[in-house]
Amino acid sequence: MVQLSEKELSCLNDALSEEELLVKKFQKMANEATDSQIKSKFTEIAAKHQGHFNALYTHIK
Repeated sequence: MVQLSEKELSCLNDALSEEELLVKKFQKMANEATDSQIKSKFTEIAAKHQGHFNALYTHIK
């Protein structure tokens, strides 16, 4: 595995935090949505950001 610099780790940490926040926000909006199409879209977007989070996380394991 490639050794990451402190700056790279800091950037990854920031990106992980942002993706985690987006997942939480879209899950919250999905839970509050009354329209089923909007709820579905918010859930889809939350899952996409969860995928981003998971992909980024593999770089710091």
